[in-house]
Amino acid sequence: MWRLARHRRKDSGVTATLESPPAAPEADRRSARSLMDLVFRARELSIGGALVVLILGTWISNPSFLDDQGIKDLLLNSSILVLLAVGQSVVVITRNIDLSVGSVVGLTAFACGSFVSGTDHSVLTVVLLGIGLGVLCGLVSGLLVSFGRVPALVVTLGMLYVIQGIDHAWAHGEQINAADVPDDVLGLGSGSVIGIPYLPLISTAVLVGTAYYLRTYRSGRELYAIGSNPEAARLAGIPIRRRVLAAYAFSGAVAGLAGALWLARFGTVVADAANGWELTVVSSVVVGGIAITGGVGTVWGAALGALLLTTMGSALVVLKVDSFLQQAITGVLLLAAITTDRIVNLRTTSALRKRSRR
Repeated sequence: MWRLARHRRKDSGVTATLESPPAAPEADRRSARSLMDLVFRARELSIGGALVVLILGTWISNPSFLDDQGIKDLLLNSSILVLLAVGQSVVVITRNIDLSVGSVVGLTAFACGSFVSGTDHSVLTVVLLGIGLGVLCGLVSGLLVSFGRVPALVVTLGMLYVIQGIDHAWAHGEQINAADVPDDVLGLGSGSVIGIPYLPLISTAVLVGTAYYLRTYRSGRELYAIGSNPEAARLAGIPIRRRVLAAYAFSGAVAGLAGALWLARFGTVVADAANGWELTVVSSVVVGGIAITGGVGTVWGAALGALLLTTMGSALVVLKVDSFLQQAITGVLLLAAITTDRIVNLRTTSALRKRSRR
């Protein structure tokens, strides 16, 4: 807005009205932020709308889909995928990717199961062990990507096979049986508070904490700056290597937590637990509106994407759709999400340019 300032000269009594220049850069920045916030909300609302339509359509076809046990199963089935999507989101926002999360879940689940098998170790010990192993795996990938400057796709794909090899060599074809896992650990996967299972509560806590950090703290906002324009972030003095390393460590920690929860949820664990989940996690993130090129999206959208894919899988099973057709539908949804993301980005960029010219 233009500001008017009146100045009166004492000797002449003449009043002059001066116009100060507008704060154009600040106005442009506020306009850009409001437009991007509107885009994010629109993407998340559209995903939420699709989820509601899917649930209602399946419920109409099969009313048992939304009975007490059906709702509980939906919450439990989506909890671990939501966790992994949150961790993956932080990495993808920095214009990187982590394809090793599925193998990390398998390794930590088997490691935690081997550690507690036939013992009375507490739940906290199991959770801390899983997180610690996950952080270690994340640090290895993060160091190679950030300080070694090796492409993230190459590093994490290599880590996927390395971790799977270690897991299979350790297991020797054996499995962890639920009968050998302490009841307290299994209770984490089957217990509830006022009817709400523990696993969705844990996933929600991690989701809310991560969203608050990314939106509130400077280091969280710097992750978006790195993904949007790494060169500009470097010139601005942002410690890119440390931030990317921290993002991978966080993704590993969340995957390790997911591995411990996998043991609590299923009890019986084999060496290839969560095999192939890395692609489902990436699909959840992209469907949720996080740009694969980095710098755009929210963990709320990623969580909705994970919930949508999980619900769609359950709905297709209820509707007796062939498993191969289920994969095809997931692929179509992923391609549609990528196409939509590209169109939205182009239109948003065009709108921002028009506003900046004004």
